[in-house]
Amino acid sequence: MKAVILDAASLGPDIDLAPIRQHLDSLEVHDQSTRDQAAERLADAEVAIVNKVVLDAGTLEALPSLRLICVLATGTNNIDMAAADRLGITVKNVTAYGTASVAQHTLMLMLALATRLPLYQRDVAEGRWNDSPFFCLMDHTTLQLEGKRLVIVGQGELGSKVARLAQAFGMHVDFAARPGNEAHDSRPGLRDLAAEADVISLHCPLTEATRHLVDAPLLASLKPGALLINCARGGIIDEQAALEALRQGRLGGLGVDVLPEEPPRDGHPLLDALDEPLNLIVTPHNAWITPEARQRIVALTADNLRGWQEG
Repeated sequence: MKAVILDAASLGPDIDLAPIRQHLDSLEVHDQSTRDQAAERLADAEVAIVNKVVLDAGTLEALPSLRLICVLATGTNNIDMAAADRLGITVKNVTAYGTASVAQHTLMLMLALATRLPLYQRDVAEGRWNDSPFFCLMDHTTLQLEGKRLVIVGQGELGSKVARLAQAFGMHVDFAARPGNEAHDSRPGLRDLAAEADVISLHCPLTEATRHLVDAPLLASLKPGALLINCARGGIIDEQAALEALRQGRLGGLGVDVLPEEPPRDGHPLLDALDEPLNLIVTPHNAWITPEARQRIVALTADNLRGWQEG
């Protein structure tokens, strides 16, 4: 059985592919592939292993040998799922590989924003500590997490892990109702919880129900010192509205690991705002990238291969 990895570079150079290789007669590895290169490189492969390369209907129709697509991620939006189903091609993804990694990153953002780290780092770099009339700087009011209320959207494995870590700091945790299903959910909706939240952390998928879930009206209902963290998907918050709230002092801090377009080749207002004295952190969708999480993707993909072969 031959398999082809189209974008191995997305896993990083330090990842061992041996768990995948042991289930195959042949594994051809490409660091990167364009959509146009995909059909040529998969021409005689039974298995495609892909992270973000687009496999559209035209590509899949040109691959009569292809029987399985292993996605090196949870999202399958780069695969034409309807075409795969019509052509009898199985699609398998991986889930929960980065729970510890993303939860850790979420807490990093929470702690950094709570201590106003971006603002104090700027002050130190600009020499304000050197000129202080006494031993420390205290120009920016920090937030002690103990006793504060964290509202989480998404009570899956990741949201639950974040909750446990936050509780270790003595925080009170509320889970919001599934967006779009509030009428049939025993949990309060985010809009009902927002006014009492000291921190909101998003761990839900981007759907029609969650697009701009955190919008200008919701932002207006928050405490002025509240922190907002998005390690889910870009577009779940209205980034422009959140930025304006931050600039106007109606939001205490904003930390995002995701943007609506990735990579942001045409820029983004949050990136431009990093030059401003704001309690703002933008990380490059790297919450998931610990070596342990990336190697876990390989292990889960090997499990998918084995399960498909046995099935």
